[in-house]
Amino acid sequence: MISAKRAAGMVVLLACALAIVLQPAPVRSVSDTLFDGYQQLFPRERKSSPAIIVAIDEKSLARYGQWPWPRARTAELLRRIASDEPAAIGVDILFPEPDGTSPDGSGDAALAQAIRGNKVVLAVAGLAYRDRRFLAPPSVAPVRLIGPHAPHLLNYAGQLQSLPMLDRAAAGHGLVSVGTPARVVRRVPVVAKIGNVYVPSFATELFRVAAGLTSLRIDASGRDRVTLQLGDVAVPAQGDGRLWLHFGHDDQERFVSAADLLAGRVAPEALRRKLVLVGVTGLGLLDQKLTPLGERVPGVEIHQQLLEQIFDGGYLRRPANAPWIEAGLLMLAGLILIGAAPALRVGASLASFAAVVGGLIALGLVAFTDGLLIDVANPLLAVVLVFGTVLAATLAEADRQRRAMREAAARVAGELQAARRIQMGLLPAPATLFTNESRFQLAALLEPARTIGGDFYDYAMIGADRLFFVIGDVSGKGLPASLFMALSKTLLKSSALRGGGDVGAILNRANAEIGRENPEALFVTAFVGILDARTGILEYSNAGHEPPYIKAPDAPAERFEIADGPPLCVLENFSYTTRYRQLVAGEWLCLLTDGVTEAMDQEKALYGVKRTEAVLRKLPDSAAPSDLIHALHADVQRFVHGAPAFDDLTLLCLRWRGGSLSER
Repeated sequence: MISAKRAAGMVVLLACALAIVLQPAPVRSVSDTLFDGYQQLFPRERKSSPAIIVAIDEKSLARYGQWPWPRARTAELLRRIASDEPAAIGVDILFPEPDGTSPDGSGDAALAQAIRGNKVVLAVAGLAYRDRRFLAPPSVAPVRLIGPHAPHLLNYAGQLQSLPMLDRAAAGHGLVSVGTPARVVRRVPVVAKIGNVYVPSFATELFRVAAGLTSLRIDASGRDRVTLQLGDVAVPAQGDGRLWLHFGHDDQERFVSAADLLAGRVAPEALRRKLVLVGVTGLGLLDQKLTPLGERVPGVEIHQQLLEQIFDGGYLRRPANAPWIEAGLLMLAGLILIGAAPALRVGASLASFAAVVGGLIALGLVAFTDGLLIDVANPLLAVVLVFGTVLAATLAEADRQRRAMREAAARVAGELQAARRIQMGLLPAPATLFTNESRFQLAALLEPARTIGGDFYDYAMIGADRLFFVIGDVSGKGLPASLFMALSKTLLKSSALRGGGDVGAILNRANAEIGRENPEALFVTAFVGILDARTGILEYSNAGHEPPYIKAPDAPAERFEIADGPPLCVLENFSYTTRYRQLVAGEWLCLLTDGVTEAMDQEKALYGVKRTEAVLRKLPDSAAPSDLIHALHADVQRFVHGAPAFDDLTLLCLRWRGGSLSER
């Protein structure tokens, strides 16, 4: 017969698996955030440079006046581009109205003449309605369908395009709409429909014109995928014709200024045999898109990055059955934990939980490096919920058994001692963690005021050279504070190890995540830093915590006065900032909680800041972090002289010895 705790875990497991299969909006949002994180960890490395953007940028607007320019000026720009013999020219600009600067139509005629015969592709924008100015379907290259399935592509009711005079002169027409109202552009169509007409995307049409292809081929052999065939090049997409774009970082080498081109300051080789995209990038013109890398780029760069991806041949793919795969991963992980957790001790249960979580994280990363988008974030969240349910049920059952076997006082004492062991066991030990590290020294001490407390510290290497460290103090005392301490410590460290940003971003993520798991409305102060062990550059951010002390060689110890943000879980949407400081070799940083400065003797007098500074200033430059902690702790103990502690006391000391110490 299945136990109550396992039954509770199974109910939660099945509910979470069903949610993953059904993919409601919150589940998709978590998936998208995870995939954005993958791209930030592994942005696309550019292998080729097939396309270049001629940007109507701030310099061009300052030189030739505000946009829109007279059509004659735009015609001059296209003629100048064409003179350098590009493979094709894509104009990511719409000209739906006659030129207002030339009422006689000469400007539009000049632009049409510049377009004609120069392999120019004009933009078409998809609309949810039919614009009465453009009732006729857009003129595009013939499309041949292959396969038994009719592709379910994005379908627009109408379009916005340039004047008929200009459209007739163009060699092709491509769709510039990204096909999604999402704030972040993650997927773009490679082909879509306007009415009953198949319309290639702007980038794929530019490729077709440059390659001299007279038609396109859409292979819809699979129900969950569509392949756009451009000659010998196959561009895979989802069933709706959209492709997951793998972004590379914004690069100014992708751009030349239209002003420089018109002034003759751009070498012809820069454009020769290139796919040239012409677009407006001036900051005041609002055509800015947010990418998964957190960068805002001009819309024309989206098409340019798609062209790079087509040429490089690397694609991101999310299988149609991915939700079932992810639900299966959750079921496997959940069943392991449901079976193991109740039968194991707490330490072994946590180890099994950590192994399952680590396996899921590794699987997601390996899949992404192979181009597969497998969401492990939702299974991870569900695993945490399942494990928490089973663990809570297990602990509840154990608690009932203890109540039957022990008197209340003995039970409480035993639970507190167990909690203390767990809490102290969660703290890392620098003596064993950094045995071979010569670039820095680290020591730490935590002394709870009661059996368990709410102070914590943590540190870990992020890569080979970056040391993450944190010290924190949870509001309250005793068991509630210790539980919230464990949550806060875990989420802060997890936020750091996930990467993607500076310490301010780490605090921002932790603030959101801890706040979601805070039914008692507790808060936590924290000082977070990352030391580059090679260079000594320290980046840090403070969430309402005690300012640390810092001391350079041959200089007195001084308080590290910094502008504070509020403690975590006080202001939900507060944005923490990052500050930087260059350490010199031998410089140390001493972090502490208010259990030091607010320690009291028998007469209720405070130990205070001055006594703290006096101890630190007496220490020689050669004192190791462990000596510093021992001296300060011993002085506090002498001062309180046996008086009971009212707050936890925590110290963390870090000294940077220099990036290369082979000669030391």
